[in-house]
Amino acid sequence: MSTELPSTLDLPVFEPGWVWLAGAGPGDPGLLTLHALNALRQADVLVYDALVGPAILDLARTDCVREYAGKRGGKPSPRQPDISRRLVELARDGLRVLRLKGGDPFVFGRGGEEALTLVEHRVPFRIIPGITAGIGGLAAAGIPVTHRDVNHAVTFLTGHSATGLVPETVDWEALGRGSPVIVMYMALKHIALIADRLTAAGRSADEPVAVIADATLPSQRVLETTLGRAAADIEASGIEPPAMVVVGRVVELRRALAGAGP
Repeated sequence: MSTELPSTLDLPVFEPGWVWLAGAGPGDPGLLTLHALNALRQADVLVYDALVGPAILDLARTDCVREYAGKRGGKPSPRQPDISRRLVELARDGLRVLRLKGGDPFVFGRGGEEALTLVEHRVPFRIIPGITAGIGGLAAAGIPVTHRDVNHAVTFLTGHSATGLVPETVDWEALGRGSPVIVMYMALKHIALIADRLTAAGRSADEPVAVIADATLPSQRVLETTLGRAAADIEASGIEPPAMVVVGRVVELRRALAGAGP
């Protein structure tokens, strides 16, 4: 199957010396945007994250140079300032630089930090949004992030800060009271503490929780549990990151939706 794009789409030309910051979506190559695929077909060098799978990387030009810049918790990883500077260096070499990130580059993806570095060094760039796992990953598991009979608000948060600890800037008491659905990225490591903080803020220990690992991929796993049992059930299941955690009654809709889907 050809990955060439029809000329009638009038997609932008990737100019030398530019950086395109693109989201690769939650994992399934079919969830790439046309703009992201267009970038892959033109890039001279691809700087990619740990969550970008081989099937997506294989869509790049055969002569495209690939540079891994992934970050995984507890493992040696490139420093963010070094990654940002590398993008500047490559662009100044006159290359078409594609910075490809899992999900959306501006949703807990540090794309904003990299974009500000490009602005600082006057490197021209384009932003290509992607489907974030906090929405697309939940949908693939049969969980709508909103439903008008359940919630009119949703909160997205990260389970750890730059220090690797639970973010202290989150008002857990207000969050527990005010957000009917909470979607958490990178929360498995601290799920016991997070659950304690939410129950201390008034959330029921029986509130439904779902954990979606390898969202949208053939290896996808979904664990349904409760806020009170989440930490124990996650440990017993052997589920490992990358995974999303969602708290709220929308999890109950999976019983009807997941069975009807593919």
